[in-house]
Amino acid sequence: MRCRRWASIHGEGLEAAFTRFKELADRKVQLSEADLEALVAEELGGHLTQAFELVSLDLRGGTSQTPTATVTMKIHGSDCTATATGDGLVDASCQAVRSCTEMEGALTDYNVISVTGGVDALADVSLSFESSDGIKVSGRGLSTDVVEGSARAFIAALNRVQRVRESGEDPSKVIRPGSLRVE
Repeated sequence: MRCRRWASIHGEGLEAAFTRFKELADRKVQLSEADLEALVAEELGGHLTQAFELVSLDLRGGTSQTPTATVTMKIHGSDCTATATGDGLVDASCQAVRSCTEMEGALTDYNVISVTGGVDALADVSLSFESSDGIKVSGRGLSTDVVEGSARAFIAALNRVQRVRESGEDPSKVIRPGSLRVE
């Protein structure tokens, strides 16, 4: 592993990456270099102050019951818990996140790739979101669970929308990481 890749991670970003590393190590038998690279890349992209943070995600679903998700989040430092149903577990988790954040808009693209192989593979979820006021952003989330990775990606996108709104900038005039510009 080349150490220079990790040189720019420090302070709170390092602590967050290490916490995620420990969570991932508890779930996987073996961590690969690709797992670690993906984890650090996610944390480097998320080193800004986050208005929305995932605390926990509980899921209930199957072939004989309605997919249901209960999410607990920190919203500007305060706890919020919401339960929602959906067409599937990913939809239910995103609906629960929307309920906590009160953020309206449309998911415009959704992709999942496997970072590593095996039954404990790390899923890399990327998505695009357009808020009801026209802010277009992307989000990315990593987890050994596709639904959790999806919730993390959705929350990352909503945090980007929130940062654009708080900055007062015209989102169509600003190019930043995680922004989508349609011309």
